[in-house]
Amino acid sequence: MEPITGLVLAGGLSRRMGRVDKGLTLLRGRPMVAWVLERLAPQVSEIIVNANQNLERYREFGYHVVSDAIGDFAGPLAGLQAGLLTAAHSLVLTVPCDSPFLPADLAKRLHRALGGADLAVAKSGGRTHPVFALCRRELLPRLSDYLARGGRKVDAWYAKLEVVEVAFDDEPDAFCNINTLDELRAFDPSA
Repeated sequence: MEPITGLVLAGGLSRRMGRVDKGLTLLRGRPMVAWVLERLAPQVSEIIVNANQNLERYREFGYHVVSDAIGDFAGPLAGLQAGLLTAAHSLVLTVPCDSPFLPADLAKRLHRALGGADLAVAKSGGRTHPVFALCRRELLPRLSDYLARGGRKVDAWYAKLEVVEVAFDDEPDAFCNINTLDELRAFDPSA
């Protein structure tokens, strides 16, 4: 398998979690991003963390931290743009900071399915998981143009690309993300 840059998206405002930094929120005594990094690190050759606040705290995990190139917490595509600008490898795998159970074979399965497509995205239970995606760094000019024109919706940008969906129905719980305090308590009653 060719080298892949892993990009952890931790640059959002966490509105549904009360605007706390989700990646640094504790789950079973460890920051959520620590669980994500532990699952992602064996799958990729390089890791970049996209964050727009608490940059020093994120740097403590030992990985390169980049902020969005555009302001106002513009969403996951702005994080992807920052990652594509920085990535050392031609393939970039994105994962969110609030999904601590991501598949241990995510990179391998998305890479195997990518073929000549622009992007491979995970899908389970009939639902696409757009921020679990493997994309080509060469998409940067197209993404930058989309963002410059005011585009922010992931699905709308994906609709302009050749996308292959990859079934993970054997691991449906791997894509559980923790967006609210109630969801956090479901996995960690002490939270």
